Amino acid sequence: MPWTNKNDALHRDFQFADFRQAFAFMTEVAFAAEAAGHHPNWSNVYNSVSIRLTTHDAGNTVTAKDQELATAIDQIYTRYA
Repeated sequence: MPWTNKNDALHRDFQFADFRQAFAFMTEVAFAAEAAGHHPNWSNVYNSVSIRLTTHDAGNTVTAKDQELATAIDQIYTRYA
């Protein structure tokens, strides 16, 4: 499922084989987000991760920062899919 843009944020849900894989994905995303200086709103329940991206300092709208991080997250996810 691709990213959706609603309520001034990008959203995507990711599914994994188990909790360990979901957590490993989140760890990789955390490093990418820190390197980009842009951090997601996210949640994890067992094997699923939901991510919401918006730029707070731009009035909580979608910016190039969000698009770039979404692309990086997609690249990380390809290693798990």
